[in-house]
Amino acid sequence: MTIPDDGETIGLFEPLMVSEGSPARPGLNDLVLDLAEKSAAFRSRLPLPIAEALADLVRAMNCYYSNLIEGHYTHPIDIERAMRNDYSADPKKRNLQLEAKAHVAVQKWIDEDGMVEPPTAPASIIELHRRFCELLPSELLYVENPQAGEQIPVVPGELRSRYVEVGRHVAISPGAVPRFLERMHKAYSLPGRIEPILAAACAHHRLLWIHPFLDGNGRVARLMSYAMLRRSLDTRGLWSVARGLARQEAAYKEHLAACDGPRRGDRDGRGTLSESALASFTQFFLRTCIDQVDFMESLMRPDRLRDRILIWGEEEIRAGTLPSNANTVLKAVLYQGQIERGEVEVLLGKTARTARRVTSALLETGALSSTTPRAPLKLAFPAKHAGRWMPGLFPEQDA
Repeated sequence: MTIPDDGETIGLFEPLMVSEGSPARPGLNDLVLDLAEKSAAFRSRLPLPIAEALADLVRAMNCYYSNLIEGHYTHPIDIERAMRNDYSADPKKRNLQLEAKAHVAVQKWIDEDGMVEPPTAPASIIELHRRFCELLPSELLYVENPQAGEQIPVVPGELRSRYVEVGRHVAISPGAVPRFLERMHKAYSLPGRIEPILAAACAHHRLLWIHPFLDGNGRVARLMSYAMLRRSLDTRGLWSVARGLARQEAAYKEHLAACDGPRRGDRDGRGTLSESALASFTQFFLRTCIDQVDFMESLMRPDRLRDRILIWGEEEIRAGTLPSNANTVLKAVLYQGQIERGEVEVLLGKTARTARRVTSALLETGALSSTTPRAPLKLAFPAKHAGRWMPGLFPEQDA
């Protein structure tokens, strides 16, 4: 099949960055430095075992909010069930669980440094789409064409071969997509401390403007920006902009639509598209990032986190879910980050059998985790406890 190419020039989506001469640039630079400082401070305060546990929960949170932006609701508790292959009997809910599981798998691949090339490289963007879509059920791998009354299949990792229109934005011809992706990657391969962080915001819109795939572009754009910020800020996956974007969904989509607009006169940059709109979105994106770092930092303040978890532990003990001395073990893990299994017997001053019973109860509730029966005990952050341990991270699950 011949893929139509209208010969569009890459100038159609310039500027790709907010120029140094833009009136908005000094303020954006300040936001970048503030974000870098806050993100580094937050990362440095967390013991490694607790940071690793938090990153696992953030994957589910990121997935929940990114899919929510697309109108797909799968609560993190149901996402965790899907990770254990525990699916709903309702086919629609099961499909959404599989979609969520696919998103978590792709982010885990990013977090484990599976992405060889930079996130903006065409090969990386295609790989993000392929890895996400190849795990989706067939019922989610199509788009509707209401005018022709047809269902068009979405092929994992395949650039679109059709014209598309998104809202008021008519995307470039399908044959032009590869050269625009190449130009985008070249423009965002930037050195320094400030530019790579600014690029995470700018690239977010420009990838959506290209609309390289028939479906899944929003998820791919957010995963790409996540990967860019993870590299430029060494976030360790401890926070995500997706939560902030979902909580301001209307503003997020308004900014994206504004960035599709043409230049607004002689003082609006030198490209075809509006530089002031791109600057406004970049400011919104960076402030959202800062807000999410501040929010996660407030949840993870050691004294407050310990208090919330130990109060939860006391309630579980009163309810008979946990043994009476379970909080002694929880407190030790909270202060040290992890403890060896052999330490439990010493901590409690009890027999090995009692130590095993307490350990098993804490593992069963999900409060602690351990990679093997002999590995150290670490704090876990299961979604089912997040409402008590980390209030506000995501809404309570509907009854």
